[in-house]
Amino acid sequence: MRPMLATKGDHVPTGEEWAHEVKWDGMRILADTRPAGRAGGSGTRLTSRNDNDVTAAWPDVADAPLADRDHLVDGEVIALNERGLPDFRVLQERMHVRRATSVARLVHQVPVTFMIFDLLRLDGRDLLAEPLATRRALLAETFEGSAWQVPPSYDDGPMLLDATREQGLEGIVSKRLSAPYRPAERSPHWLKFAHRHRESFVVGGWRPQEGTTDRLAALLVGEPTPDGLRYRGRVGSGIAARQSRVLAEAVAGLARADSPFADEVPRVDALGTRWCEPVLVVDVDSHGRGYDRLRQPSFRGLRTDLGAADL
Repeated sequence: MRPMLATKGDHVPTGEEWAHEVKWDGMRILADTRPAGRAGGSGTRLTSRNDNDVTAAWPDVADAPLADRDHLVDGEVIALNERGLPDFRVLQERMHVRRATSVARLVHQVPVTFMIFDLLRLDGRDLLAEPLATRRALLAETFEGSAWQVPPSYDDGPMLLDATREQGLEGIVSKRLSAPYRPAERSPHWLKFAHRHRESFVVGGWRPQEGTTDRLAALLVGEPTPDGLRYRGRVGSGIAARQSRVLAEAVAGLARADSPFADEVPRVDALGTRWCEPVLVVDVDSHGRGYDRLRQPSFRGLRTDLGAADL
């Protein structure tokens, strides 16, 4: 089975027929638990959004807290970064690891939490046709106090959207309480709202388009801190032909031999980069504040009215 998916919304719905949840920056998982003696074998099987078996990668999640009861839940595996925020990049350290010894080590090095937000089967009873309100009530009652966490649901969507923006979370999902669960369907009864944050950063380098030497395709940007310019990521999205020409003119004459960043730039980003004096400022849109690296950054413009000292 593949999970039900949300549609991108243009405004947060209000009213008693909607509930609102935090949008987690993790990996979507369906956990199917069948006690010993039940058809289909026993134990918990974890499948990804694409219906791939990922049980071996998450033994700490597969250790179901209610292993003696037949159930199927929908949720998201999350890992926290050093700032205490869910961060998909932290999860990537574990996502593709299958060797048992490596997985066992990573269970302790990269602990995860399974946030469960829907109950699709319980004790042999198929709940797909039941309204979300019924499924959520059963979920909270069944898993209260367990190792699998049931995140709260809120009735004030605009408030939650503002709160998650301030906290640096990814966004929210609004769900119609009367809606059934439709596997593999991108439903208008689930609406997602992801945050975009616009901030100013200093340019410390640029990369040419592959196969060229002068066509600027990406910027390496950083944030001024008391410890120097800290690398925040590579920005390529949003740099079309016109923006590329403007930026190429702006960096002309600013070349330097070494990196201006105080910390180490990952090799994958540093390879082929032309370093420049950190004087130019650009605006960048991204998902979520609070990450060491910008998530899904997009170039928005060159700030000729600001210098690095202004940041």
